[in-house]
Amino acid sequence: MAEKINITFLGTSGAKPSAKRNHTGILISYAAENILFDCGEGIQRQFKIAKENPCKLTRIFLTHWHGDHVLGLPGLLESLEMSEYSKTLHIYGPKNTKEKIALLEKVYGKFNISIQIHEVSSGTIVKENGFSIESHPMSHGIATNAYSFIVPDKLRLDKSKLKKLKLPNSPLISKLAQGKDIIHEGKKIKAKSLTYMEKGKKISLVLDTLMNPNALKISKNSDILICESTFLANSPEGEKLAKEHNHLTSKDAATLAKKSKVKTLILTHLSERYEHDPKPLLDEAKNIFKNTLIAKDFDKIQI
Repeated sequence: MAEKINITFLGTSGAKPSAKRNHTGILISYAAENILFDCGEGIQRQFKIAKENPCKLTRIFLTHWHGDHVLGLPGLLESLEMSEYSKTLHIYGPKNTKEKIALLEKVYGKFNISIQIHEVSSGTIVKENGFSIESHPMSHGIATNAYSFIVPDKLRLDKSKLKKLKLPNSPLISKLAQGKDIIHEGKKIKAKSLTYMEKGKKISLVLDTLMNPNALKISKNSDILICESTFLANSPEGEKLAKEHNHLTSKDAATLAKKSKVKTLILTHLSERYEHDPKPLLDEAKNIFKNTLIAKDFDKIQI
């Protein structure tokens, strides 16, 4: 059975938090990995409300160094120290991430936990047995990345068929699991008759950016695209404001989802002007891409 991927939205606001929406933070949990994408102000409280344990974090990915995406970082790191965090926390971000964290330590003092900092741009930046993470630069006025969390296709054994063969628990089963044919009791058994391909999963996160070719590249064929929707195109000055501030509208997000052939679009990073009524953002996106949702703080999704 496939390992489930759990997504928890810890913050879904734009540049200014609102009464209902905190600054950006998206937690992806898979197997032993707990990965935080962006670390907005107030993230520690969001962890508590969501009943998630920050001491389980294994990695943090920062899209860029604007305050609404990183101001929760020093507090979170200090709390991990006070909680005697015992792992090595890997922090990934665009160019100058090492310098920025060094500046935080000048202000707040050394974070006395094991941290490894990785400055990343394009391509596969993490590759583990069970998943990989890709990055591509975006267009937001400062160094900015978008990320994809990818679980590859996996060859699986059909346990019901395997049971009928009454194979002993031996290296033969391991060979079948690798797609290799075996000889059992003088008979050749083809792996393809006992295996099937389990389709992988892809979750892409495109936050602050203008539309650009790399956004399409990283989003392509995603099961879920989590995308900023800061402004409403069909509103006074909506598209103008988006261009001035290097952001996407809900129309842009839906267009990206449609062109990328994603399965589900989830809108986030909403301007506070839509605090009381985000429905126009949803309607605008759905006119282009039907399978669209708007994330709220503490929403949880499993795939």
